Amino acid sequence: MISFFFACLLILSTPGPGVLSTAGIGAAYGLRAGFAYIAGLFVGSNLVMFAVISGFATVVFQINGLRTVLLIASTSYLIYLAARIAFAGSKIAFIRANKQPGFFAAVTLQIINPKAYVVGTTMFSGFPIFPTAFETEIIIKVVILNAIWIPVHFGWLYAGAALKRLNLSSKTQRCINILMALAMLAVVGLATLSI
Repeated sequence: MISFFFACLLILSTPGPGVLSTAGIGAAYGLRAGFAYIAGLFVGSNLVMFAVISGFATVVFQINGLRTVLLIASTSYLIYLAARIAFAGSKIAFIRANKQPGFFAAVTLQIINPKAYVVGTTMFSGFPIFPTAFETEIIIKVVILNAIWIPVHFGWLYAGAALKRLNLSSKTQRCINILMALAMLAVVGLATLSI
């Protein structure tokens, strides 16, 4: 169970669309605006988790060609977001929007997020805790994942809001943007290779 906990902590803390967009909401709109967005990400993340647990995601991905279409669409969108971050110039970008994204935008982001499916598949198919008690293992894993997920996302929201208040040089902000974009591309690359 300890290895599962640390795996969850590492995999959920790495930059991906959910945490980067959460930080972007914090940077662009402040802490309070991020609460509804985090609620949407939470619902979307749990929908993906239950799609993986129930096997629904596997059934859907068996439809001829659908998996490829979804993979291309989600990967293209996430590459677009990474490019927006990388080329944002001298303002820390995270993932910004002209209009404040809300609950439903966050749910949608998680549903198309390939990292969410990889996390779900990895966490629920690996790290056996109770091999003879499947239901108990699933409940414990869902509780642990959510217990880590919630503070990680609130931490990224706070980091975004805090970075907005800092007076960083243009060069530093540009470097942060490029590093975040590269981190997102790495996560997307790993996710697409694992699907």
